[in-house]
Amino acid sequence: MNYLHIQDISKTFGDKKVLDHIDLQVKKDEFLTLLGPSGCGKTTLLRILGGFERADSGKILFEGKDISKQAPYQRPMNTVFQQYALFPHLNVYHNIAFGLKLKKLPGKIIKEKVLKILELVNLVGYENRTIQSLSGGQQQRVSIARALVNEPKVLLLDEPLAALDLNLRKKMQLELKTMQQQVGITFIYVTHDQEEALTMSDQIVVLNEGRIQQVGSPVEIYNEPKNSFVAKFVGQSNILKATMKRDFLVNIKGIDLDCVDKGFAENERVQVVIRPEDVEISKARGQFQGRVLSTVFKGIHYEMVLDIMGKQWLSQSTRPWKEGEEIRVYIDPDNIHVMKEEDHA
Repeated sequence: MNYLHIQDISKTFGDKKVLDHIDLQVKKDEFLTLLGPSGCGKTTLLRILGGFERADSGKILFEGKDISKQAPYQRPMNTVFQQYALFPHLNVYHNIAFGLKLKKLPGKIIKEKVLKILELVNLVGYENRTIQSLSGGQQQRVSIARALVNEPKVLLLDEPLAALDLNLRKKMQLELKTMQQQVGITFIYVTHDQEEALTMSDQIVVLNEGRIQQVGSPVEIYNEPKNSFVAKFVGQSNILKATMKRDFLVNIKGIDLDCVDKGFAENERVQVVIRPEDVEISKARGQFQGRVLSTVFKGIHYEMVLDIMGKQWLSQSTRPWKEGEEIRVYIDPDNIHVMKEEDHA
């Protein structure tokens, strides 16, 4: 039996289909991220899961039980919103305790639970602080604590780090993943930030225009994109037209290259994905000849735009190459990913 099954969910607002037959299975204790651009349907799907929106069709099954018509407070889920929605007139303790008081739990048990969750989110000693006195990161921790203290089976998070500055956001990414592992519950996380998704997730669901483009681990999504949308959206890519001569041999611009892909027809037209960090530049070694068009320092690496036989390629390296320099480019067979052409517009 599946833990959480999002079964054939569709949703339309006006004449726009926001979700188009979404079918997805979520495992117990999994950190699953819904990733995609603005307007792809990820937040709508999260709101349907939480009970804040009603799907036009389909079901939400939790441990085999249909919870599609349950109110938000009846579902085994809590939601952390982008806007933390904390009560400004209550201090940290009473914000976190709010849901427990609604359940009419004894004061002693409430105190034990609140203090335990404060330790988890690194806010011990902040019980009596006002919400207004907290930083954005601290307010976000209170919001997460308020959701976790109710011990939901699933925690839904709608871009909770979006309002934080870059350094704090990176820190909180790691803290959130640690919290999820410590409490041992399922997290379903919405973001448009590819790096955030790759950093935290066990599984990533890439969405575009209301449809699932690919489901996989961060490594699978990055190294084995199913189509050009995924290849372009998750990281940077060189996407090239090519011909699959036979298994393990692809031809790009008239040059045969060994690869690790198979299962295509002989001489089938395909597309090839090569990540910029896999474009190796040298003076002597390489299958392609080219020229450096531009070099930009990016902090941890240099980013070069290359002219390879009339096509611009992107390359990343710790070594800078001069603009106008004649170079050769080598691509390792393991770093060539072949995709079917019919998957792309």
